[in-house]
Amino acid sequence: MPTLCLLVLMLCSAYFISCCTDHERNCLHFLAGLSQDGHGGLAASWRHGTDCCSWEGITCSSTVGKAATITDILLASKKLEGSISPSLGSLPGLQRLNLSHNSLSGGLPADIMSSGSIVILDISFNLLNGDLQDSPSSSSASGRRIQVINVSSNSFSGRFPSSSWEKMENLLVLNASNNSFTGPMPSFLICIRSSSFAVLDISYNHFSGDVPPEIGNCSSLRLLKAGHNNLSGTVPDELFNATSLEHLSFPANDLHGVLDGAAIIKLRNLVVLDLGFNIFSGNIPDSIGRLKRLEEIHLNHNSMAGELAPALGSCTNLKALNLGSNYFSGELGKVNFSKLSGLKSLHVSYNSFTGTIPESIYTCSNLNALQLSFNKFHGQLSFRIANLKSLTYLSLAENSFTNISNTLQILKSSRNLTTLLIGGNFRDEEISDDKTVDGFENLKVLAMENCPLFGNIPIWISKLKNLEMLFLFNNYLSGSIPVWVSILNSLFYLDLANNSLSGEIPAELTEMPMLRSERVTSHLDIKILELPVYTGPSPKYFTVSDFPAVMILENNNLTGVIPTEIGQLKSLLSLILGSNNLHGEISETILDLTNLEILDLSNNHLTGTIPADLNNLNFLSELNVSNNDLQGPVPTGGHLDTFPRSSFDGNPRLCGHMLDQDCDDPVIVDVPQGSSRQGGYKAIFVIAFGAFFGVGVFTNLSITPKPDKNGFKSLRDIPQTRFH
Repeated sequence: MPTLCLLVLMLCSAYFISCCTDHERNCLHFLAGLSQDGHGGLAASWRHGTDCCSWEGITCSSTVGKAATITDILLASKKLEGSISPSLGSLPGLQRLNLSHNSLSGGLPADIMSSGSIVILDISFNLLNGDLQDSPSSSSASGRRIQVINVSSNSFSGRFPSSSWEKMENLLVLNASNNSFTGPMPSFLICIRSSSFAVLDISYNHFSGDVPPEIGNCSSLRLLKAGHNNLSGTVPDELFNATSLEHLSFPANDLHGVLDGAAIIKLRNLVVLDLGFNIFSGNIPDSIGRLKRLEEIHLNHNSMAGELAPALGSCTNLKALNLGSNYFSGELGKVNFSKLSGLKSLHVSYNSFTGTIPESIYTCSNLNALQLSFNKFHGQLSFRIANLKSLTYLSLAENSFTNISNTLQILKSSRNLTTLLIGGNFRDEEISDDKTVDGFENLKVLAMENCPLFGNIPIWISKLKNLEMLFLFNNYLSGSIPVWVSILNSLFYLDLANNSLSGEIPAELTEMPMLRSERVTSHLDIKILELPVYTGPSPKYFTVSDFPAVMILENNNLTGVIPTEIGQLKSLLSLILGSNNLHGEISETILDLTNLEILDLSNNHLTGTIPADLNNLNFLSELNVSNNDLQGPVPTGGHLDTFPRSSFDGNPRLCGHMLDQDCDDPVIVDVPQGSSRQGGYKAIFVIAFGAFFGVGVFTNLSITPKPDKNGFKSLRDIPQTRFH
């Protein structure tokens, strides 16, 4: 092998071919050992006896007549595992080092940070951890050429190093986001040495304390992202001296204060302003209309109030306006939306806006997301909404809109709608079973909950072939559950709770294709999607990151037995059938629902024993079979032992240690004739579960405002476990 290497070097010298040196080859060898690609990966090209300048991911300089030197090591997404060797810091000509998107662990050697040749360093999206070390005191920071440092999406912790980093006079970009850095936000005296410093991203860490005023010295700073930390105090006035800023982002901190109109207009180049999820108060200053380059404004989830500044209509490049969850009031029509032709997303939910939807909104032909829920809007929907040809997401929930028949006839022409949330309106109207309602062919989510609406479940829903989630809970819908639900091939989330539905649970319901599959395949855009979830007397809308497969039929008048075919719904995570008139035994086929996390069969007339094999449902975290006619021992020896007594109460013939009823003792049952669960047991159920939920053992408590058929309020739980 040494003879072959010598031969390669002689050939390189004779024909002026660029060849790496022995030192460089030795520095690289450890990388080949980190490859997990097998013989088809790096090992295929990084062969002994070959010139390392020809190896995959390696680039050398090619000056004729001079020895070659390695300039680039570009090994992103190569399935590398193991630690980074300090030897890479001794490569004299290395300029670009990219080891991102691998599974490297351990720390970042200080020798690499002190390299005098590296210009671009990218080790993002790995498993690196520990503290980032300052460079050795003997190294000269002023001699470093480094311009870009990306250490994002790792597990680095501790205080952010400063003494040497702040002396890097050529640094342009620093991305340390998505780590676990602590302590104060770096003061960035770096800007005194590096006048061209342009990009700083330290978001998604644990920095605390005030925003340092020295940041205003960064006269060339164009992007500043420090969101999702623990920063507090006010935004210092000095920050607005960084007049080159285009992207200012501080969401999800504890910052407070007001938007100073005189200060904010200094940022004349601002394109993105994101101060959401803080404690800012006051109103939006009129001067914001002078920021002509603004494309995104995110002030959601603050404590801002007052009427909207008409000057917002002068931000003619605006694409996204998010003012949700504040205390804004007055009419939305204060802003002339006809000037905002490029607007794509308007979010003003959870405020106190009044009046009707301003007609000028319907001129925003590029609008694809319109969120107006939880305000005080009223009136009927305008036919002009059909002008919004790009609209995919519409939320009008919890306002005072009227005439549901007219609304559906208008919206059916919005052919691109994928999400329609109109619950909490059309109070006490009858839902039309109008067969002329068509369109909606792309609809994936339909929510018409909490109105309450009268009538049967309309047949036009059967035409929604792409429907994935259907929310009709908390209405006065009657009749039976239609068998055509089974032909909705994509449906995996069905909530019909708190209605007056009757008849048996149709066996056809167990033919739903998506629920019979091993896993749910959703095509929903989770970036903007908010869904109705009960958290008190009325539903709230929460953004969710993933979607469980759910069937919720509780608090109706359903009769008959639980279909034996229920075990075919393999992807179900939650099955909630409580507060009906079901009878018969707990079907053994429920044991086939191996993904089940929540099972609620409470407040029915079920008989027989609790299947012992429920202990084999490994993911089952919540079980409620209370207030039935079950008998025999509660199964022990598995995770059913961890459930509280309230899960089994109200079954006088049940026994077991958690019920203080020894199974060897005779069971005395004293139940008045004709009152199996009328009133008494339900009252116990409500009190017990109310106390249980109150101490936080169960999550996502939901108490519906509509009394159940026995005069008591139902408890609902929309499961979000394993989906955060």
